[in-house]
Amino acid sequence: MKKYLTLLAALSLSSTICSQIYEKSGNSSSFVLPPLPYSFDQLEPYISKETVKLHYGTHTKGYLDRVNALLKGSGRITSKDLAEVVRQSEGDLYNNAAQAWNHIFYFDAFSSHAQTQPTGELLSLIEKQWGSFEKFKTEFTKVATALFGSGWVWLVKNSSGELEIVSEPNAGRVLKRNVVPLLGIDVWEHAYYLDYQNRRAGHIDGLWNIIDWSIIQKRLPNV
Repeated sequence: MKKYLTLLAALSLSSTICSQIYEKSGNSSSFVLPPLPYSFDQLEPYISKETVKLHYGTHTKGYLDRVNALLKGSGRITSKDLAEVVRQSEGDLYNNAAQAWNHIFYFDAFSSHAQTQPTGELLSLIEKQWGSFEKFKTEFTKVATALFGSGWVWLVKNSSGELEIVSEPNAGRVLKRNVVPLLGIDVWEHAYYLDYQNRRAGHIDGLWNIIDWSIIQKRLPNV
């Protein structure tokens, strides 16, 4: 368990945008929304410019602003690591911190020039668990479309070193589990309604074109 928590702490700062999330100015410090590694329109036609602006620029920023407001002057949590705030908190602070972390992790998995097929160890683990990458995608889409209401679907590596697909409602509890998250997909309606209306499966199908598996590979721990 301790080994996985250590890996998660490292994971939360491993990506380009996650590493820019904490900012200190004078005597004050806060979590800030880091810039995306692509422009708002570079995920089209799979995610529209309007959706990225709303989903990342408004929704995700709103979660971070709420985290900062809840933490201000509370003295409850002083970690510079947003993932650690998620693991230590409950209630309103948890919901907002978890949603902020989830969204940053989600958007950081995409690229306008994505490597759309996993390779190496990651592909081997996927094939071991599901038989093929195509069968994995079919199962992931099935789980994502079956999740009732709002939530998240995750590809994780568990404590036995195997891959799993995990679905959770609302903000989920992935950082409180004994797993390492590799890929998180948002199935709240605000993630896709402007582009796909109520066609969640269409949203998931589109994402396979922009998920960059070279990024997911870098999230894979060697344990």
